[in-house]
Amino acid sequence: MAKDELDWTADPFHTRCEWRPDGSILLQPQGTLPEYPARLMDWLEHWAGVAPERTLIARRAHGGWRNVSYCEMLERVRRVAAGLARRNLSEQRPILIVSGNSIEHLVLSFAAMWVGVPFCPMSPAYSLASADLGRARHIIELLTPGMIAAFDTPCFAHMLVQLVAHDTEIVGDAALADREVTSLTELEAAVTSELDIRHQKTDCDTITKFLLTSGSTGMPKVVITTNRMVCSNAMMQRQSMPFLADEPPVVVDWLPWSHTFGGSHIVGLVLSNGGTLYIDDGKPTPTGITETIRNLREISPTVYFNVPKGFEMIAQHLHEDAQLRRRFYGRLRAYFFAGASLAQHTWDALDAMSLHERRLKTPMLSGLGATETGPAVTFTTPAMGRAGVVGLPANGSLVKLAPVNEKLEIRVRSPSVTPGYWRQPELTAAAFDDEGFYCLGDAVRLLDQNDPTRGLVFDGRIGEDFKLSNGSWVSVGPLRAELIAQLAPFAQDVVIGCPDADYITALIIPDVTACGRALRLSHTLSHEEIARDPVIKGLLRACLRVHARRNTASTRHIRRARLLPSAPSLDHGEITDKGSINQRAVLRNRSQLVAELYASGRLDDVIDINGQSARDE
Repeated sequence: MAKDELDWTADPFHTRCEWRPDGSILLQPQGTLPEYPARLMDWLEHWAGVAPERTLIARRAHGGWRNVSYCEMLERVRRVAAGLARRNLSEQRPILIVSGNSIEHLVLSFAAMWVGVPFCPMSPAYSLASADLGRARHIIELLTPGMIAAFDTPCFAHMLVQLVAHDTEIVGDAALADREVTSLTELEAAVTSELDIRHQKTDCDTITKFLLTSGSTGMPKVVITTNRMVCSNAMMQRQSMPFLADEPPVVVDWLPWSHTFGGSHIVGLVLSNGGTLYIDDGKPTPTGITETIRNLREISPTVYFNVPKGFEMIAQHLHEDAQLRRRFYGRLRAYFFAGASLAQHTWDALDAMSLHERRLKTPMLSGLGATETGPAVTFTTPAMGRAGVVGLPANGSLVKLAPVNEKLEIRVRSPSVTPGYWRQPELTAAAFDDEGFYCLGDAVRLLDQNDPTRGLVFDGRIGEDFKLSNGSWVSVGPLRAELIAQLAPFAQDVVIGCPDADYITALIIPDVTACGRALRLSHTLSHEEIARDPVIKGLLRACLRVHARRNTASTRHIRRARLLPSAPSLDHGEITDKGSINQRAVLRNRSQLVAELYASGRLDDVIDINGQSARDE
């Protein structure tokens, strides 16, 4: 077998199924989860001894790459940890990091883990893209941090001045007016035997960090994350991607460490396998993708992680650039996506380019998880490679599929599951069922009703589904995915309405870049301009009519739609900082727009699938 081919004939997810009288299904992996260390930092110490000069982390600086080896990282982490040990920091007074991915961020977070002080990485958007700083204020009040770190400090000056008490130490890389700022170098102290004793007291149950949920159902919750969670999750990943044992992984990644995919899944994978992480300061936006492509021209990853929108944009650049394509596929062993469903047309495009460059398809892997599950619950194998499939439970996890609202909710017991929410015991109690399974709120269905071992298919969020006035359930998740694919490339997302109505409607969130290209414009249109443009509405109407002809049932047939005239609001909870849409918040905040979709007659800006809007006539 060629080195590039991945052999999963010895299926790591062989699963036993048990059907229970109450209609639930238990899925029990028959493999075992290997032993894992008591602390994530044990892997840093291990690789610093085995491969001291190997690069652990790198980031662009002054035109080149600034590289930090495993040995250098360990030495600095211990010095910073010694400084932290001298301060009044604890679970009750953790470290809040408000800036994005950086070498300094990683040093401080590893030092906190070393000394047993929890840290919390907060999304920069809560400081930079919020008008009222409501979420940042909520997090600070809930956590009561003893230290706040903001690298690229001037960018966060407004939030720091407005929200941070004068007796709370600020760590950063630049001065602030009227506020003292401690540099990371000034934080360092001499390493003593007392530090080693304190480090040895940390164990599997030590809280390493507090991770924030996306806040899609309200204010973010604070998820307790322990060494056991991140270490067991790293071992689950190693079993799900056997090629990690062949060579240390090389990862080029932008995914924010304020979320579990980037901060636990990817950082844990790199560190546990002695790999190298190149920080990508780009992101899947019209302007940010340029930096991502620049990085991929220089660094060939062995495994590439992204969200579906990122893969869509990468696929377009790969198609247009043969040199980039050769570099990208030079040593790639697998892709991995999470966060949403990957459109089949993007998947097919990547398969075609991989076949052209490598003469074989690069496996597209995925899974299902949550911040509360560390994040791994399920993983796919190459044999399960198709849109919507989320795989089977990872070894060490027991999964229950529980009947809820005519669907099956996925629930899990696992060493990677959180002990609960910080300082919110009522939310913790509500998150687990009477058998101790964590309830994800996600629905799944069996790919093959006669053979559950073929894998599970994502079936939407339980809380998003609703009934029409005739009592029929509308399955929002799968319908959204189909509509987004049908409306590509003009729609970024759609919101489905409305409970207790006679028929389904949709609010369409436009992809402003794609709409501008369709109109052959050199400038970017506003959401309001796009919502009124007859050409864009005509293109969307044509797409919706195709979908309507294929879906005549009342629970799948979109009768009317309209474009959102303004971007979803982070402050109003309509969108998370990851870009996910909160269906309920949009329907609540845009209730007038929704009401007009159900008004009699034809109204301006409403796309009637069976006719035209008044404005178009």
